[in-house]
Amino acid sequence: MKSPEASATAKQQSTVRWVVAIAAIALIFDGYDLVVYGTIVSTLLGDPTQLGEIGPATAGMLGSWALFGVMVGALVTGAVGDYLGRRKIMITGIVWFSIGMGLTSLANSVMVFGTLRFATGLGVGALVATAGAVVAEFAPKGKRNYYNAVVYSGVPVGGVLASLLAIVLMDHVGWRGLFLIGATPLLFLLPMALSKLPESPEWLMARGRTEEALHASIRTGIPISAPAPAQGAHVLAPIPADTKIGFLALASRKYALPTLLLGLMSFAGLLLTYGLNTWLPQIMSQFGYGKSYSLSFLLVLNAGAVFGGLIASVGADRIGAKRVVSTTFFLAAVAMLMLTLQLPFTILLALVAVAGVGTIGTQVLIYGFVSNYYNSSARGAGVAWCAGFGRLGGIFGPLIGGLLMAAGVENEIAFYVFSAVAIVGALVTACVPLRNSETNTPTRSAAQVEIAK
Repeated sequence: MKSPEASATAKQQSTVRWVVAIAAIALIFDGYDLVVYGTIVSTLLGDPTQLGEIGPATAGMLGSWALFGVMVGALVTGAVGDYLGRRKIMITGIVWFSIGMGLTSLANSVMVFGTLRFATGLGVGALVATAGAVVAEFAPKGKRNYYNAVVYSGVPVGGVLASLLAIVLMDHVGWRGLFLIGATPLLFLLPMALSKLPESPEWLMARGRTEEALHASIRTGIPISAPAPAQGAHVLAPIPADTKIGFLALASRKYALPTLLLGLMSFAGLLLTYGLNTWLPQIMSQFGYGKSYSLSFLLVLNAGAVFGGLIASVGADRIGAKRVVSTTFFLAAVAMLMLTLQLPFTILLALVAVAGVGTIGTQVLIYGFVSNYYNSSARGAGVAWCAGFGRLGGIFGPLIGGLLMAAGVENEIAFYVFSAVAIVGALVTACVPLRNSETNTPTRSAAQVEIAK
């Protein structure tokens, strides 16, 4: 017969698998949304019958509108997410994003397309801002960076998916069909989330909903971080009612400086992520590579981020995310500088993969870093702040690329600019104060509490 502890562990493992799977699939479609626009930019630039006459600057602006929506969605989520709960925000984000992608496939003008890209970004922002908080509160200690990397690697996986589908399906379904694929989470991911995504016991505890937290912990097997109950106690001690929650907590003396620095890290990471994903095919085509080769660079960029990010996350759990993020930022700078050299094609592909680790992969690690830096009362707002403020960098990435292309500067200049941003990201990361994000209080499952009664 299984002991209560063993039963709780089995429940926890099952719960964590479902939570990680749902969050990862949601972010796969975030990555799909990010990269699918980059795969159709050339089509929109070259065919005015699609949405109208579009130049490089307008194309960059359209890419940035989606990111502006993500920023607004993330910040709004940060304002309400720590009050409404992780489950409600995730489900709302899935529905909103899917409907937005479906409607975008029907756009018939630049104005409508840009408006729908902004609206879709609101749902994406909710998902990105909440996923890290969800994983941090369900994943076991010692593996939180790894599970965060698994979930946020969904972004580059989505990029790989978008690149592959563009190569295979573009001539058959066109750009509208590619966007319609982005609406499919409504058919399979939403039912999965409704049935398998629980509310976080730790979040319930942070809101003072003690009995609900206890029942949720028993049902899911997820431990609750709380002081050990006194002899004969039947409930867990809730967090004090006057604890600052959400953005108020971020403005406290404890978190103000780290929040600023973490936001700047995310700004740099997302500027590089969105800038390269939007303009890498176009830059490489101007180096003389055809459309298929250019899309291959995009594929390798995101594939490198997936595998490199997962490997780097193991190191982050062992030696700390701060050291690893600084290193990967620096590697990105070196790789992008070397991309300006006349090197063999295979070496260029390897450098693009390293750049993927140091840009998209680094942003994956940043989300894990941020998620584990804050306690539950500030975690949702902290991740939302970094996702939202960071999206300013995401907005500037496509704009900078578009302005450089429109100005007719040499192709190398774009890589020089992105390398400089990576160096700044490494320096900012080095300045983040070290902090033990793990509480010193024991972690007790509801089953253990029942034994203690």
